Amino acid sequence: MSRPDADDVAAPTREDPAAAALSEGIGGPLGEHAATNRWWTPVRVLLAITAVMFVFGMLQKVPCYGTQWTDNDTRYSRMCYSDVPYLYVGRGFVELNWPYSDDEQTRARFDVMEYPVGISYFAWATSYVTHWASGSPDISHRPEVQVSDLYGDPQVLKERNTYVAVTAVVLGAAALLCAWFLAGTNRRRPWDALPFALSPVLMFNGLVNWDLLAVAMVAGAVWAWSRDRPVLTGVLIGLGTATKLYPLFLLGGLLIICWRRRAWVDFFAATVAAAGAWVLANAPAYLTGPDEWKVFWTFNSERGADLGSLWLVLSQAGHTFTDHEINTASWVFFIGWCAAVLVIGLLAPETPRLAQLGFLVVAGFLLVNKVYSPQYVLWLLPLAVLARPRWRDQIIWQSGELLYFCSVWWYLGGFLQPGSGSDPGFYWLAIAVRMACELYLVAIVVRDILLPHHDQVRRGLDTPGLLAETNILVGFRR
Repeated sequence: MSRPDADDVAAPTREDPAAAALSEGIGGPLGEHAATNRWWTPVRVLLAITAVMFVFGMLQKVPCYGTQWTDNDTRYSRMCYSDVPYLYVGRGFVELNWPYSDDEQTRARFDVMEYPVGISYFAWATSYVTHWASGSPDISHRPEVQVSDLYGDPQVLKERNTYVAVTAVVLGAAALLCAWFLAGTNRRRPWDALPFALSPVLMFNGLVNWDLLAVAMVAGAVWAWSRDRPVLTGVLIGLGTATKLYPLFLLGGLLIICWRRRAWVDFFAATVAAAGAWVLANAPAYLTGPDEWKVFWTFNSERGADLGSLWLVLSQAGHTFTDHEINTASWVFFIGWCAAVLVIGLLAPETPRLAQLGFLVVAGFLLVNKVYSPQYVLWLLPLAVLARPRWRDQIIWQSGELLYFCSVWWYLGGFLQPGSGSDPGFYWLAIAVRMACELYLVAIVVRDILLPHHDQVRRGLDTPGLLAETNILVGFRR
């Protein structure tokens, strides 16, 4: 298929009132006689904006970087916390240990990585780059030093900063890859990726953890499906699931689409490819340390109500739940939520888009999960901007996330603690507002599915001949 002409590319300022209003500060909506630039294509502009926003995110971590991540007050008051530097020592990367080593001395000194294998591999590989970038210092003596003393070692502190910098560069590349995938999912609507590129939640949460690795896989899976590549879609879902569990839920969206289209071969191909990629990705970890590999699964099943979850609010309010009760209730609700998405998808007048279905399923998982960390918003971001590429709705949803981002760090720093010593009600309010904004976007996406004339992406395909040409580009599979 040939590349669309500039006149065929949808302009947000022409179809989105909020985008038109926001554009007044930079010259206003696109005019009929606006000139185009051959070099500054929409994709290149989006990549440049993503890079700038991610650099801003790196600068936001400067206060913690300047204290070498040793000042607890700074990391919460300045909201610059990141898991990355602390796990460099805490999980043995300071000694270049394989994360799934079953060596008795290693396991006596360091906890096992509680993340899926994709993140563990990346964190381990990054430690080698850090070691090289730090001048390959002699680490042979470190196993003889107490782990608590390593946290204060001047050389280790410098390495931790380097480790964060190396990680930031690669995660920045993942953000750029994600933007590229989103811009290419619908060739006539590359600007739908702009809310991702300009997203404040990407800027603030991108370096909290390694989640952007899985986010890029999800964006890639949506892109591959739009290009009619079910096997590649499955491979990316499998690799994403090996990095974070949630990409697995995209298979639910594929099931609905293939059910409606009777495209069972495509669903089978994607599922088998996903399973194969996941098995191959997990094989090195399982073969070298099966007990260590199981830690991720046991850790998540045994943990109790944690940050950002409705379960934490209920627990702090005086309701007592066992871990088993929370696990059972969460899964029962999530299965019911998935059943509702299935019904909505099958009853919709038109086949929903993969981004819409994926967003609904992942949102349901997060809303009832027993932990909803601030960086988990990144799981929704690429799906949300494609599912509902309207600025008003994106601003409402992300505003709730920004409120929560500030509140969680101030809560952990004790700044929201009432003088009476009671539970911090403002933190509860932030959780409620965050979930309300997310449910708002869920409701809008459900409306778009059931009433397709509200879906801006579908409305853009009403031009005669355009719908047939772009069927394979936006998930409307034959």
